[in-house]
Amino acid sequence: MVDFFRRFDGPLTRELVRSPGNFGLGQIPERLQPDGATTLVCGYCSTGCGLKAHLRNGEAINLSADTNYPVNMGMACPKGWEALAPLEASDRATAPMLRNGRGTLETATWDSAIKTFVSRFKDIMEKHGPESVAFLSTGQIPTEEMFMLGTLFKFGMGALHADANTRQCMATAHVAYKQAFGFDSPPFTYKDFELSDVLVFVGANPCIAHPILWERVMMNKNNPKILVVDPRLTETAMTATQHYAIQPKSDLTLLYGLAHILIRENWIDRDFIDSHVTGYESFAKHVQDYPPDVVTRTTGISHADLERFARMIHEGKSVSFWWTMGVNQSHEAVRTAQAIINLALITGNIGKPGTGANSITGQVNAMGSRLFSNTTSMVGGRDFLDAQHRQDVANIMGIDVAKIPAKNSMAYDQIVEGVCNGTIKGLWVIATNPIASWVEGEKLKAGMEKLECLMVQDMYANTDTARLAHIVLPAAGWGEKEGTVINSERRIGLFKKIARAPGQALTDFYILRLIAEYWGCGDMFENLHSPEDVFQLMKKLSVGRPCDFSGIRDYIHINEKGGIQWPYRDVSADEAQERRLFADGRFFTADGKARMLFDPVRPPAEKATPEFPFVLLTGRGSSAQWHTNTRTGKSAVLRKLYPKECYVEIHPSDAGRLRLAPEEWVTVRTRRGIVKARAFFAATVQPGQIFLPMHYDGVNGLTQSEFDPYSRQPSYKHCAARVEKG
Repeated sequence: MVDFFRRFDGPLTRELVRSPGNFGLGQIPERLQPDGATTLVCGYCSTGCGLKAHLRNGEAINLSADTNYPVNMGMACPKGWEALAPLEASDRATAPMLRNGRGTLETATWDSAIKTFVSRFKDIMEKHGPESVAFLSTGQIPTEEMFMLGTLFKFGMGALHADANTRQCMATAHVAYKQAFGFDSPPFTYKDFELSDVLVFVGANPCIAHPILWERVMMNKNNPKILVVDPRLTETAMTATQHYAIQPKSDLTLLYGLAHILIRENWIDRDFIDSHVTGYESFAKHVQDYPPDVVTRTTGISHADLERFARMIHEGKSVSFWWTMGVNQSHEAVRTAQAIINLALITGNIGKPGTGANSITGQVNAMGSRLFSNTTSMVGGRDFLDAQHRQDVANIMGIDVAKIPAKNSMAYDQIVEGVCNGTIKGLWVIATNPIASWVEGEKLKAGMEKLECLMVQDMYANTDTARLAHIVLPAAGWGEKEGTVINSERRIGLFKKIARAPGQALTDFYILRLIAEYWGCGDMFENLHSPEDVFQLMKKLSVGRPCDFSGIRDYIHINEKGGIQWPYRDVSADEAQERRLFADGRFFTADGKARMLFDPVRPPAEKATPEFPFVLLTGRGSSAQWHTNTRTGKSAVLRKLYPKECYVEIHPSDAGRLRLAPEEWVTVRTRRGIVKARAFFAATVQPGQIFLPMHYDGVNGLTQSEFDPYSRQPSYKHCAARVEKG
């Protein structure tokens, strides 16, 4: 084992073998750590802030915000300041574990753990075929590790079905952009927050979810109008010029209604439409069915407010439209995102400073996952169904094209259904906890209990999913590995190794190389000795693609520039730190024109009833919490910044009708389960609606399996519920 790992080396990592399966700190070049410090990108949300790690003997002892990084410019949210805490948790996975004959997990060697995994997966695939196994991965690991995982699984092991938890947050944006623009291509740069004179936020609460981006809004010197569309009076809505408290899941109707008014009043950019857009005439005909009286009845927004909303868009010189999970996590999410895109297109608000139809991503490397994980698309945003794309990848990687699947994987929900109905027999879970994060988690848990082989590769061995595993592999986390990530504005930034992984934990890169050797396909990766070797290969795979970043020299170049946005083909021509797409009006479609796409509005599948009279909304509750709290819950500081116990926001009139006392324990019940919570009376929710933060145990499991038909993203934001005393 030691001899195997001695072969791997890299310019930012000189791995020092301490014991079989574990490594010491990277030898970061002195020019990258002046005054005993180095900089790296935060590992939580998609903002991609730069942090400064203060080092003692090469190891981080504290973090502060990087004042020079162009994303956050010296600001950081609580999660960034406390990013080291999860690494120091006492419950880290520190050695491989195997489930013994008594049904308990016990410590094993790396050799026996990997041999067991390889043997069991090969047996399953031999008995049931290559589509009987799957992996579920993450948006939290570096792009190089995502590339290695997807390539190993599909090209090396000969399996097919794979997806990542970016399906839960960003699949909608991926599909919406790809269908409308010809490629998954967020057009904006964060500077646009500061340059708009009208900012429209739809289903987005950046005050809490992306606080550093909200700081960029606060730096705007144009005295901008801030228009917020959200059923709930969020922290962002409280600061808005105008809050449009629509009825839940009526946003598509609202957006079509705004387009109706803009077209009716000729408040559109006809020259831009004629030159750069297809489908306008059909779209204009479609929105004739959404006049103000129809929109008012559906959304609850008055006729006068609709007209004023449209007029503010028309009068804005630089209008930007922003959305996040309130749009993405919906039963008609893609068409809602494209309705936002359509508003930007018909008003010519794209490709110019302060404009754009802009998706704020969820996880730190959701964009890296979308482009290079080999899950929903092939590396470089290619298509598995395209023979030329498969041949191009085979040529660049020097492999037989027959090793590349000519069909698409099932999506996350379909893999879950396969686990539950028994068609998926083996599951590999990497850096995620789907029982806690997925809709109807109890159903998934029951399915996982029947698997022939469940392997979990994670920082922690005590997650809901890891507790069911047959094999647990201890993985290094953020700060214990190196690689690149891609943030919401397409900026490629660096993870660096600033701490030792505990015990025998390995980076996912080395785990994947080890599995490849044991599987018998190690020769496919024989020249990939370090994450940066993978990066250099990814550069070659990006050439000629819209995401081409072949002009980046190496990791040091990224470090020196404070991250680099793609595309970056020519160093001499692309030196600006802030760059947006479509300034020339050319999109990535065959004819260079954007597509306007639309569908009739559909109601959500589950409505409030006398038995379940409330609409349950979920979302982020605090800037100090992250997703299911697996990591942020390890920080004593962060735990002080949010309520220890789950709470439910309920309107005072509903609380009075139910005879509830403030902070009384209640049961929130849906058709799928229950959660205990403290009643919090707040007019932030409308009567007949309740809100639960998604970070607490069981909350996501209350939501239903309803999926957007194009992105297959779950609709976490709407289901029927009731509230009971006790």
